[in-house]
Amino acid sequence: MNAFSATKNFIKAAAAVIDLDKNILEQILHPDKIIRVKVPVIMDDGQKKVFQGYRVQYNNARGPYKGGIRYHQEVNLNEVQALAALMTLKTAAVGIPMGGGKGG
Repeated sequence: MNAFSATKNFIKAAAAVIDLDKNILEQILHPDKIIRVKVPVIMDDGQKKVFQGYRVQYNNARGPYKGGIRYHQEVNLNEVQALAALMTLKTAAVGIPMGGGKGG
């Protein structure tokens, strides 16, 4: 199971405990926007490498998207979606008026 699937299962389990409205749950299970980019970089040895990048804007119901960037050669879309979803939940849990997002 990938990180995003595990995060969605966690959200579904929590939603069942609090009897969350199914329409709200459906909205929470999907990111608002996914942006994919390709970044060409000329390496020190002169070779050109193209890196895949992602920005997930998960949910802005409580305010603007908040979240940093994860730099790692093995970062993938599932991981970035999971981190953006968790940022959405963390800001809501502590009462910060912001949504969740993440880049990688």
